[in-house]
Parts: sequence; structure tokens; C-alpha cells
Amino acid sequence: MKQELRSYQRFLDGDHEGLCEIIDTYKDGLILYLNSFLNDLSLAEELAEDVFVKLVLKKPHFSGRSAFKTWLYAIAGNIARDHLRLRKRQPLSLEEYHHDEEAVSLEETYIHQEEKMRLHQCMKQLKAEYRQVLWLAYFEDFSHRQISKIMKKSTHSIETLAYRARLALKQILIKEGFSYEDQ
Repeated sequence: MKQELRSYQRFLDGDHEGLCEIIDTYKDGLILYLNSFLNDLSLAEELAEDVFVKLVLKKPHFSGRSAFKTWLYAIAGNIARDHLRLRKRQPLSLEEYHHDEEAVSLEETYIHQEEKMRLHQCMKQLKAEYRQVLWLAYFEDFSHRQISKIMKKSTHSIETLAYRARLALKQILIKEGFSYEDQ
């Protein structure tokens, strides 16, 4: 049994340190994953908290048919989709137009940070499911099979989606002036 499963089982048995270990391990990754298709870091943080609140309140059963991380990210994806569905029904508020500015990096990492920000800006131009599949594959290192469980699509659909997402991102990067080299 892997560590996160032991931690979750300890939490279910009443040891709250088990939940703290899960939060410490997955909080940052969940926030970044959620932000990849919400494009709102503060909302992503709130929804990541909702994932852990759901674990506390509902104590869902982990069947073991997938990796614990895959299961947790699928819960996060469901919460995000529910939020987006509800948001479509509600009128927009002025708060949704407010964006926090990113802190300026130290001089020695400035160029690297600029490239990362440009890449994220280019990714924002992609369709939501393209951003999601690229984020899961390249930033979270999920396999296509794991992504298919998270996004509730067939593995073949994920492979096709990832291919199309890479092509779309490549076109945006070229248009934005990135030099693209196959390595």
C-alpha cells in the first residue's frame, strides 16, 4: 500500500495527521491543475480546498481501481466542472475581472520566468480541454490512461485530444514568436 493510501486510511480511522499529509502532498499540484482550465488562481485555490473539504465531510470510498492521485484529481475535475456549470447560470460580477499581478522574479531567473509566463499566456488561448490535457500530461506527468479517468474520456480520445492540443499550442507559439525546434 502506498503512503498516500496509508495516510487516507489513517484519516478514515480518525487520525487527522493522515489528512494533513495528503494536503501537504497534493495541495500545490491540485491548485495548478485547477488553474490550468479555470484561469483564476484564487478560484483554483478555493476549489482545491473544496476537494479536501469533500474528503473530510463525505469521506468518499477509494476503490483502488486507479492511483490515489488520479482519483483525487478526478474529484477535483468534477468539482471544477460543477463550478463552471453553475457559473454559466449566474451573472458575472466585477470581481471576476480583477486579476492579481505576479511577483517579479529575481534577476538571475527573470528570463526563465518570462518564458514561462509567455507559455502560460499562450496556453490560455487554447480551448479549456486542450489546456487541461496538456497540463495533466506535461506538468503533472499523468499517463494518457490516467488522464482518461480524470477527464472521463476514452484513452484514444485523450491521445487524439493531446495531439490536437500540441498542434494548436505549436501554432500559437509560432504566431507569438517562439522558435519551435523538434528535439
